[in-house]
Amino acid sequence: MTDQSRIRLCAAIIAGLFLASLPLAAQQAAAPDDSYTVEYYYKVRWGFADEFIRLFRKNHFPILQKEMEKGRIVSVTGVAPRYHMTEVDRWDYRVTIVFRSAAAAAAPSAVSAAEQRQLYPDQATFAREEQRRFEILLAHWDLPLTRLALSP
Repeated sequence: MTDQSRIRLCAAIIAGLFLASLPLAAQQAAAPDDSYTVEYYYKVRWGFADEFIRLFRKNHFPILQKEMEKGRIVSVTGVAPRYHMTEVDRWDYRVTIVFRSAAAAAAPSAVSAAEQRQLYPDQATFAREEQRRFEILLAHWDLPLTRLALSP
């Protein structure tokens, strides 16, 4: 076999492998995203928003990070409105959590009691601060989202 024949054979094999992988890639691209998104809204008593988010970052966010490490949660993001709203419609913080799936969202926390004690060795302080975080909360609601197909 000549060098040119070998090159053609290798090129044909590579092209064949590439073409054979296209249906698999198309199937993977077309596979539905099974993630499940929930937005959590927090409305805090006037004057206590900074305290609330400080306690949230200290006592709740590390648990969410642990859930991400374990694969139950894909991502966690937070936002606050730039400007004020009417009191009826007001919310101070929105935390969006993308769960791996609806089943993962409905499942109990993946963080064990032992892991929580590791994160918060002073359980009395943790309990007191979590109590305070909810004392200064006026309202809290969860909004599970449904993905809409917009393309015809």
